[in-house]
Amino acid sequence: MNQEPLLKVENLRVSFRVSKKESVETVKGISFSIPRNTTVALVGESGSGKSVSSLAVMGLLPPDTSSIAASSKIIFEGKSLLDMSIDQRRDLCGKEISMIFQEPMTSLNPVFTVGFQIAEVLRLHMGMNTRQARARAIALLEEVGIPDPANKVDAYPSQMSGGQQQRVMIAMAIACEPKLLIADEPTTALDVTIQKQIIDLIEALRVKHKMSVLFITHDLALVGEIAEHVIVMKNGEIREAGTVQQIFERPKNTYTQALLHCRPTLASRPWRLPVIADFMNHTGALAEQKQRPRGLNGDEEIVLEVKNLGKSFYTREGFFGKKEFRAVDNVSFKLARGKTLGVVGESGSGKTTVGLTLMRLHQATAGQAIFEGKDILAMSNKDFMPYKRRIQIIFQNPYASLNPRFTVGQILLEPMLIHQIGSNDSERVKMAYTLLEKVGLPAIAFQRYPHEFSGGQRQRIAIARCLTMQPEILICDESVSALDVSVQAQVLNLLQDLQEEFGLSYIFISHDLAVVKYIADQVMVMNQGKVVELANSDQLYLNPQQAYTKTLLKAIPRGLQHGARASL
Repeated sequence: MNQEPLLKVENLRVSFRVSKKESVETVKGISFSIPRNTTVALVGESGSGKSVSSLAVMGLLPPDTSSIAASSKIIFEGKSLLDMSIDQRRDLCGKEISMIFQEPMTSLNPVFTVGFQIAEVLRLHMGMNTRQARARAIALLEEVGIPDPANKVDAYPSQMSGGQQQRVMIAMAIACEPKLLIADEPTTALDVTIQKQIIDLIEALRVKHKMSVLFITHDLALVGEIAEHVIVMKNGEIREAGTVQQIFERPKNTYTQALLHCRPTLASRPWRLPVIADFMNHTGALAEQKQRPRGLNGDEEIVLEVKNLGKSFYTREGFFGKKEFRAVDNVSFKLARGKTLGVVGESGSGKTTVGLTLMRLHQATAGQAIFEGKDILAMSNKDFMPYKRRIQIIFQNPYASLNPRFTVGQILLEPMLIHQIGSNDSERVKMAYTLLEKVGLPAIAFQRYPHEFSGGQRQRIAIARCLTMQPEILICDESVSALDVSVQAQVLNLLQDLQEEFGLSYIFISHDLAVVKYIADQVMVMNQGKVVELANSDQLYLNPQQAYTKTLLKAIPRGLQHGARASL
C-alpha cells in the first residue's frame, strides 16, 4: 500500500503585487501534507491565507498580480505541479484535483442549465459525447441528493435553493472522480440542516470514491464533524497542526485556544464572549465568568405586538391567472422592551420576510403590528414617517447595504439630516463621532470609505448608522452569519452593550442556532411561513416540543464531542 501522502506542500510562499514597486506576502512559507483517503481541515479567519493556499494548489492565482516563490514546492502523487505547463496543469486540476467554491451563485453560470455545466466537465475531461454526458449528469445529481434529477438537470441555477446549488457544485467537482477534493467554505451561508446535509454528503462521497478532502473553514465547530487532521492558520503562517482530537482536547497555540472559545456554545452563556485579543494579550479570557440570564417572566412591558401577520407573493399562471405564495402565514408574537426575540428557521421559512414586512419594505397582506397602540402597517407613508426612525434594520450584507460613494461620515449624517435629528450640522457631526466610539471604531473612520474596512468593521458602521436614528427596536437580519467567529463575538458583545445602555429591543433573525441561544431571551421557530414553536430560549433548547425544532437543534455542529470521527 502506498504510504506517500497524496499532496505535499513545502515552503509555499505567495505574494501579491499592490503597486509597481511593492508586494505583500500573504502565505509565508507553509508546509503540510494530505494523506490518501483522509479529510484535512484548514482553519483560520479571513485573511489568514487558507483560500490563497488552495488556489495555489489549483493553479488559479491571478498570474498578473501574484507570484509563488521559486523555493516553493507542490507535489501531487510525486509530480511537481509548479513545473507543469498550463495545459498539463489544467488537465490534472480538472480531473484529479477539483474544487468546490464558497459561493455557488457566483461560481455557476446563470445563463446555462446545471445539466449543461456538469456535462461540459465530462465532455472536456472524460471525452463523453452529449448523450453520455447528460446521462452521467443526471446520475451525479441523484448521487448528491437532488430530488427529481431527470427534470432538475434542465433547471437554471436561479431556480434552485442555495443548498441545491451547492450540491450541483459538488456534483461538478466529483464528476471525474478526483483523488483530491478541495472544499472552500462550502457551508458558510447555509442553514444548519442544509449545512449538516452537505457535510454528511462530502464525507459519504469521500468514503465511496476513496478521495482525500481539504476542507477550508473558519468554524472549528464544523471541523469535529468531518476532519481527521487540522491545520490552523493565521496571517499566512501555520500556528498549529495535529489530529482533530489533539486540537480540540489539547490545543497548544494561544490562537487555536482563542478560536475554540470565541464561538457561543449551547452549554453556557458567559456575560461576555471572549475575543481573539483577550487570548493573545493574556487578559484572562479563560477565567470563569458570570452567566448571563435570559428569558421572559411574563410581566415585561411590550413594545411591539404582531397579530396574524401575513405576506403573500404572486406569480403569473397562464394568461389571466395568478398563483399565491404565502411567505408569512398568520404569524403572531410580542416583543418585550429591552429584550431579544430570536427568529430561526431554514431558508424560505419566512423569517427575513417578517422583518422586512415590519419595516414596511414589503407591504403586508394581512395582520397588524401594534406599536404604542397604533397599527404601523395600516398607516399612510406620511403618518409612518415619525415611526420609521424608531424601528431600524441591520442587513445581512454590510458590503451591499453601505453606499460605496459615501464616506462613513456621510453615511451617518444623512439619516440624521433626513429625520432632523440634532439642531445643526455641528451637533450631528459630534453625535456621529460619539457613535463611532460606541461601536469601537476610531475617529479617523469618519473620513474613510466603506471599502477601506473589514467585514466586521463594516457591520459596526451599519450598526452605528441605525443608532443615529435613536431607535427603540432593532431588527438584525443575519447580521453576524458571514463573520469570522472572533469578529462575530465582537459584534454580539457590542449588541449586548448597546441593549443594556439604551434599552433596545431586538428581533434577531438567524440560521445559527448557537448564536440565537446565546443572545435571545425568547425564540420563535418558523417553517414554511408559519410559527412552529415559541418559547423562552433555555426552555426551547432544553425541551423542544415540535419535531421540526428537534430536527434543527440536532443539526447544530457541536465540535469533537458530537463528531462521528471523534475516536480517530
